[in-house]
Amino acid sequence: MSHVALKPPRAAEKMIGVLDLQGDVLEHLDHIERIGIPARPVKQAGDFDNLAGLILPGGESTCLARLLRIFSLDKIIIRKFHEGMKLWGTCAGAILLAKSIVGEAPHLGLIDIEVERNSFGSQLDSFASEVSIPKLSAAPIPMTFIRAPKILGVGEGVDVLLRMGDFIAAAESPDVLVTAFHPELTPSLAFHRYFARKCGLQPGRDKTDMDPPWDRTSWMRLARITL
Repeated sequence: MSHVALKPPRAAEKMIGVLDLQGDVLEHLDHIERIGIPARPVKQAGDFDNLAGLILPGGESTCLARLLRIFSLDKIIIRKFHEGMKLWGTCAGAILLAKSIVGEAPHLGLIDIEVERNSFGSQLDSFASEVSIPKLSAAPIPMTFIRAPKILGVGEGVDVLLRMGDFIAAAESPDVLVTAFHPELTPSLAFHRYFARKCGLQPGRDKTDMDPPWDRTSWMRLARITL
């Protein structure tokens, strides 16, 4: 199979990075490219240059937390955040960013939310749904939950974007976005557009436009840049 590498950004061009340690890296990079924003996998200190925002993807939160410490990327993320870099955590990424985690110590602690890991049960309890979030999109937004956490509560300065039954599925502070589900595993670009605007970047299409073509293997067009 042939692969297409990410388009190299222009010098000093602001972009969005995806933490490239484990998890849904290529799927996020694919979605960011589809909204017309430069994207980069982030593995080491130099990869943080010119980042307007960083996505911490879904994966395994314990593994990701350990790798962050091993490579000292946790300290860089915290420093860059305080320098103005926006953050978005999806599923495991939301756990890493939470200020409080049921039954364990927090990791980065950069948004005042409480989360519970694997709150729905095993992999067999994963599910898909569809919701309306007018702030993000005029069209319904599909969602995929895979061994998802629940956001149980939010603190001062954190707004709820989506509440489902007894839990919160998406929330944000001025500088951090968290989602308990995986927007990168659906055709919708609503959350990626929303995060790009949060980062001060302008997507190539308006949020009311139809999304460009997508299928479950769209991310395969990217080079094996994570190896």
